[in-house]
Amino acid sequence: MTTTAPSIGREIAATLAAIGYDDIPADVVEIVKLFTLDTLGVIGGARRAPGMTELLSALTEWETAGKATLLLNGRTANPATAALANGAAAHSLDFDDQHDQARIHAFCVILPAVLAAIEAKRDVSGREAITALAVGVEVFCRIGLACHNSLGKGWHPTTSFGSISAAAACAKVFGLDAEKTLHAMALAFVQLSGTTQFIADGALAKRVGPGFAARSGLLAAQMAKHGVTGPYRYLDGKAGLFELYERGEAIPELLTEGLGESWRIRELSMKPYPCCRCTHTVIQLALDVRAEGIAPDDIESGVIEIGKVNRQIVGSRFDQSHPNPVVHAQFNAAYAFAAALVDGKVDISTFTPDRIRAEDVSFASIFDSADAADMEPTAVPPARIRLQLKSGRSVELTRWTMKGAPNDPMSLEETVAKFRACLRWGMDAGDANLQGLEDAVMSLDALVDASLIIHLFRGCEQERRAA
Repeated sequence: MTTTAPSIGREIAATLAAIGYDDIPADVVEIVKLFTLDTLGVIGGARRAPGMTELLSALTEWETAGKATLLLNGRTANPATAALANGAAAHSLDFDDQHDQARIHAFCVILPAVLAAIEAKRDVSGREAITALAVGVEVFCRIGLACHNSLGKGWHPTTSFGSISAAAACAKVFGLDAEKTLHAMALAFVQLSGTTQFIADGALAKRVGPGFAARSGLLAAQMAKHGVTGPYRYLDGKAGLFELYERGEAIPELLTEGLGESWRIRELSMKPYPCCRCTHTVIQLALDVRAEGIAPDDIESGVIEIGKVNRQIVGSRFDQSHPNPVVHAQFNAAYAFAAALVDGKVDISTFTPDRIRAEDVSFASIFDSADAADMEPTAVPPARIRLQLKSGRSVELTRWTMKGAPNDPMSLEETVAKFRACLRWGMDAGDANLQGLEDAVMSLDALVDASLIIHLFRGCEQERRAA
């Protein structure tokens, strides 16, 4: 028997179920479209990423044709499989968006889950898709903010919180009422997983985590639609998220205050560099050092100072012989600094095995890292570099803001350029297909059928195969 006792989860579900397209501010609609474009580009760029071919082989070995599209090869599969594969692709380059304070990557989970739900349900309008995306991402940001030190405990918040948030998004696609939305999110909680150990070990599992979350959220919504129930106190129960996973270190009111009225999705950051966000200010510092005329051969030693949690994630000493060089480099501040200093840029090619193994970046191993005493332990943007030059001169540079954040956003032109560069890198997409997909996404609110963007993406993939 379903209880009607109060719970935070029930309050959230009631609010989410009541949100319609007309409740979403115009600027939030534009944010959703822009980050959808960005994420589709990142997915396309992932076709050549380590682990993607192997993942698709593993997933399709047991599958025949299904309802939903595997974006990297155009095959169809069970919607849950598609959500997993496309979620992993969206995260494989570490080029996907982030809410810096919440420490979550949002669209890499929510967009693949919603696309799979759209193909499962059929006849979903662009406005319905936007509503589902906005709701899912908003929940995601708020859970990350409420559980503000989850990463510091060893959880990977994108994987763990993503499942609950994807369930909320898919519940909107399926048109679930408040009670079934509650159970969808609760069933996703039952599947909750995620660990930062794959970062420490440089494992390809890092990129699969968001796929697990997208799949779990979609499955949870599907089960709730058919009447399966979950623990309604999944957030505030004795064995709920706040107590069991966060050890009582949570701010529950951040989940509910202003929900449906004020939108934390506005705080998302877009990534200008395809690596862990914790390294991005370090990259900017390297470009500052380069602008001062300092070359790698001028440096005797160096220390990278960042916040404590950032250092836990990206502060290890660079190991050029690491058995999994790509993941290791994506999560290594010293390598990011060295590559930016040598090349004057950081892009997808920076994180290929040959580039990581190259002699001219081997000096990255001379850098140490340290917790910055004057930076908040959980702060993402700030970083400092201290260099001792062979000439005897000391150099110290500090940055407190990060490119791509709301206070220093990427322009529309930069976003479109990134989208196009990614799809050219991964899919060899031509200008006509790129323009068609871009136009459809940026007019998503006018589409009668949101699955058009999947069809147009497949056009890019088919062009690659035909070439």
